[in-house]
Amino acid sequence: MTQRTDVVVIGGGQAGLAAGYHLRRLGIEHVILDAQAAPGGAWQHTWDSLHLFSPAQYSSLPGRLMPVQEGALYPDAAHVVDYLADYEKRYALPVQRGTWVESVHRDGPGLRVETDSGSWTARAVISATGTWTRPFLPAVPGRREYQGRQLHTVQYRSPSDFTGQRVVVVGGGNSGAQIAADLAGTGTAELTWVTQRRPRYLADDIDGRALFDHATARRRALEEGRIDTGGVASLGDIVAVPPVRAARDAGLLTAKPMFTRLTATGVEWADGTQTQTDAVIWCTGFRPALAHFAALRLRGTRGHIATVGTRAVDEPRLHLLGYGDWTGPASATLIGVGRPARDATREIAEFLRP
Repeated sequence: MTQRTDVVVIGGGQAGLAAGYHLRRLGIEHVILDAQAAPGGAWQHTWDSLHLFSPAQYSSLPGRLMPVQEGALYPDAAHVVDYLADYEKRYALPVQRGTWVESVHRDGPGLRVETDSGSWTARAVISATGTWTRPFLPAVPGRREYQGRQLHTVQYRSPSDFTGQRVVVVGGGNSGAQIAADLAGTGTAELTWVTQRRPRYLADDIDGRALFDHATARRRALEEGRIDTGGVASLGDIVAVPPVRAARDAGLLTAKPMFTRLTATGVEWADGTQTQTDAVIWCTGFRPALAHFAALRLRGTRGHIATVGTRAVDEPRLHLLGYGDWTGPASATLIGVGRPARDATREIAEFLRP
């Protein structure tokens, strides 16, 4: 059986909910298809100690401020999950849980969305699947021969899982620094942190508020034809959240250059020496989860789909939301996704107008 609606939103995390909020305000019939069994998107699968690096009021979706978490300037992931669940309920967003989208096809004047529980046809589709379900692992020599434990950021939970072990954390971004600090701060594991280049910390007084302001200023400069001020990455790679700052200042976060290969029992360095290790944690980023669009043949370099704003260049009935700056400045953040969600839904409203 095929069901019909004006807009199908794929993904019920923060970006999908922001889209649903604006579609509801515009009176556009829609459904939000989410593969998760519960609200919260990727936030329900993070490591135990993860906190936002913005205060609650700077981490809110459109229409509803995130409540302050008692005793915490920067809310933890569980607080974010509760907020997203409340947001979904507050605005009665039409989320269908446990629905896995398998593929999207052109179907006459609309698009057909095939799921594991049936089909939908829609006049437009918003994809908001994010990146969390598509972790990236680099092709490092020896990775398949290594006999220890390998896991990605998405699988890390707690230092207690590595008590007494020798652990190598790979990655010089926020996840790498935070997980390295998490392990170093407890002293339960013997930590080696490796990065491709020397870690670049942002100034200690910079948090998500300043990063959002920087992204906003960049967007305005581009819109007005002024010189590109550079993205958030131009300021540095690592936000010095309190645990990272504490570990760094205590001398516990000394990064080593990247090893040249993995051996069966550990890592080998550029000078030929080897270090035995029990586990490697790859904090090496993600790629956009867009496999459901394979039949549309839209993907180009780096797996991206070419867009103007959020709209796909080669398929005007498709909008992409929340994947990073290429779908709107800071659109992969809670506070940043509101504006591109608003712009996308307004453009869809114009497209649907008789």
